[in-house]
Amino acid sequence: MNITTNTGEQQSREDLVSAYHQLVEMGLMDQASGNISCRVNDGMLVSCSGATAKNLTPQRVVKVRDDGSYEGETKPSSEWRMHQGIYQRNQTANAVVHTHSDYCVAMACNNLALPGFHYMVGTFGGPDVPCVPYSTFGTESLANDAADALDGRAACLLGNHGMICRGSNFDIAIGHAERMEILCKHYVLARQLGEPDLLTDDQWDEFFGRAKKVAYSTFI
Repeated sequence: MNITTNTGEQQSREDLVSAYHQLVEMGLMDQASGNISCRVNDGMLVSCSGATAKNLTPQRVVKVRDDGSYEGETKPSSEWRMHQGIYQRNQTANAVVHTHSDYCVAMACNNLALPGFHYMVGTFGGPDVPCVPYSTFGTESLANDAADALDGRAACLLGNHGMICRGSNFDIAIGHAERMEILCKHYVLARQLGEPDLLTDDQWDEFFGRAKKVAYSTFI
């Protein structure tokens, strides 16, 4: 998905609702606990405050301008600043997904980064996935920390909260959200057997070199 024009805004609203439903069907978005957005040419579209699979419609998707103002009476998600900050820092980001999925929350509530215990961790752009400190939802502090963490990375955990990720389109961002949940689950399970071995610096160098050679994209 490229940055949309005004004539494509209705399609982007429909795409956002479809992506939200996909996340619900995948078990990554429960009740009104997450939010998603996409970039448009003069701001972003974001799911409304209190969005659920039952009440989110294209008309209830909120347009937030670059200056933080929004159109209509429907309020944007309280986390809109976090989405906006990520778009401002990362020009290749066209879609952002924030979830409270089970294993990501389990990691985040222990303020644990996802370490490089499996080579697939590298698909997020580095040898680990950071966890930013807790900040109250909707605050500038949380927005800044998340945007900083996603500078060069595709995903991060949010302390005592959940996860957030970015992609060049909804398919990629949703894929990151799903992969984060799977890898957090794998890490939690692996720790039940002991402390997992982590890939070494040399092994990561070899992974990223090999990934570049075979065009194994990290999608960031």
